[in-house]
Amino acid sequence: MSLKKNILANYVSQIYVTLIGIVIVPLYIKYMGAEAYGLVGFFAMLQAWFMILDMGLTPMMARETARFRGGATDALSYRRLVRALEGIFIIVALVGGGAMFAASTYIAHDWLQASHLAIEEVQTAIRLIAIIIALRWMCGLYRGAISGSERLVWLSGYNISIATLRFVGVLAVLHFVGTTPTLFFGYQLGVAVLELIILLLKAYRLLPAIPKGKRIAWSWAPLKPVLKFSLSIAFTSSVWVFVTQTDKLVLSKILPLAEYGYFTLAVLVASGVMVISGPVSGAIMPRMAKLEADGNHDGLIRVYRQATQMVAIIAAASSITIAFCAEPLLWAWTGDKLLAHNAAPILGLYALGNGILAVSAFPYYLQYAKGNLRLHLIGNALFVILLIPAIIWAASQYGGIGAGYVWLAMNLVYFIAWVPLVHHRFEKRMHVKWLGLDVLAIYLSAISVAYGLFMIMPITNNRWWQFSYIGIMGLLVIFAGVFASSLFWTKVKKWSIQQQI
Repeated sequence: MSLKKNILANYVSQIYVTLIGIVIVPLYIKYMGAEAYGLVGFFAMLQAWFMILDMGLTPMMARETARFRGGATDALSYRRLVRALEGIFIIVALVGGGAMFAASTYIAHDWLQASHLAIEEVQTAIRLIAIIIALRWMCGLYRGAISGSERLVWLSGYNISIATLRFVGVLAVLHFVGTTPTLFFGYQLGVAVLELIILLLKAYRLLPAIPKGKRIAWSWAPLKPVLKFSLSIAFTSSVWVFVTQTDKLVLSKILPLAEYGYFTLAVLVASGVMVISGPVSGAIMPRMAKLEADGNHDGLIRVYRQATQMVAIIAAASSITIAFCAEPLLWAWTGDKLLAHNAAPILGLYALGNGILAVSAFPYYLQYAKGNLRLHLIGNALFVILLIPAIIWAASQYGGIGAGYVWLAMNLVYFIAWVPLVHHRFEKRMHVKWLGLDVLAIYLSAISVAYGLFMIMPITNNRWWQFSYIGIMGLLVIFAGVFASSLFWTKVKKWSIQQQI
């Protein structure tokens, strides 16, 4: 499978899924109201917290699939591992979803601050959410098998189709049937069932055939050899959830549901920056694991540095453009000047934090390929010890803006203090080149161009003109990052030599 095609497919899919989820939000608020949309944001937050129960099994599934394809394990052992994982996933889905379903009364009555929605309506929505989350979490196992097989072009097309059903298809229900949360989440439940069935069927088509005369029964034994690595990823995943979702959990209790909906909207727009790291990591992690299994260390580092520059170019452009233009962007998007004014500071802070996070996540990919997450565990343990109390305090005292400042500051500290330590451990003498050529050169160029374009931004009451200017500004900032990247000039030099031959 072509790595470039896989990355391109992932980008198309992730950009589409992210953008359609963002673009459609004003229509959700129009049909359902801000308070009901707060339930949608609460649903997204709960889904993220549910990933703690993953125990590192989904990324381990992708890695073991890549290892099987690289010849590191045989077909029978791989099939036994898949069967063992299926049993674990089913149990966790039943227990986790059931616990959330049972807690629906408490969540509706005592946690969420709803003022207009009926408590019974909120409780029913929470119960539907519990079932949807359990089903979508089950999808992770089969997505892991498919991505580990590097069938990312198919998976990207499938994700686009499901996202269209999920985000756009529900508008027909809201327009022609009704706008209650029960109808909204009832429709989402149907999509989740369809999503799981198709992923299951596709994954099973990719599994190797069971040797004749062999029977695959469930057993704990296949998990033992990979348990240490899985638990390392589990810790990392748990830390990631705590890091990215604690502010949302705290604010869901503190803020009225309508205000929480607006906060969720700002964070959702900022999360568009993270669409940059998702597609690349999904493509390079199995490839890097395979290169490591093949003993091709130079190839692994080459993929690592090239992917860093690709992410840095677009992460810098998106995060910096959003941060400079947060208020005009929100106004052009929603048409609500009060919403734009209140949410813009939160959006800017989270966008910058996510822009730093997109590149500081790369050392994890390197450790993942090496199968050694010890240093990553130590770093994340220290990080979470500092971050969680700070976010709880800041969110409690200053709301979303306080949480935004903590998010930006902590990501900056991690990038400056911890990333070089990881690089020194796994690839000595690489960090200075990685930092200077692959990251800072691109970010500084993007900041300079973005600042200049922002200073000459025209003041207008035309939303479409404002949105168009911001879009053109983002493209120009991308070009600035491209011209500042060594990867671009290497390609130009290679092309020039080919033309001379």
